[in-house]
Amino acid sequence: MSLVRVFLYGTLKRGQPNYHWLTNPDHGYAKFICDAITVEKFPLIIASRFNIPFLLNIPGKGHQIKGEVYEIDEKMLHNLDKLEDYPSLYGREVKRVRKRDGTSEIMECVTYYLKNPPESLLKLEFLDEYLDSDEKKFKPEEYEEFTFDDLIN
Repeated sequence: MSLVRVFLYGTLKRGQPNYHWLTNPDHGYAKFICDAITVEKFPLIIASRFNIPFLLNIPGKGHQIKGEVYEIDEKMLHNLDKLEDYPSLYGREVKRVRKRDGTSEIMECVTYYLKNPPESLLKLEFLDEYLDSDEKKFKPEEYEEFTFDDLIN
């Protein structure tokens, strides 16, 4: 079985709203490897009334992003592509991440990002981590003006 490492920074992480999706064996194989942080800085924003986290593929801007590394099989990668609407809404690239266990081990992981983000998203607060439970932090009024359609049109 060929395995791929993927870096997850949003709703698919443990304890987040879509984690159950990742653990469904019908979607394929996924094994948690470690907590990690991106080597490079990227903008991570929360947009739309759906509280959706988006990583913008603009290296050097924003923060190092905290997330989780999983080993997944090709079936899970294919299903993640469908979930993330790859390659229409999201792109994916291999990014370097560092384990957050005190070692300096660096891994290369497939990472999803929002393709062609509207310029208006760059006005939002850049975060270093997504946690759905922190609603006050992630649902300020100015985010409400962005609809999901704004992100894909």
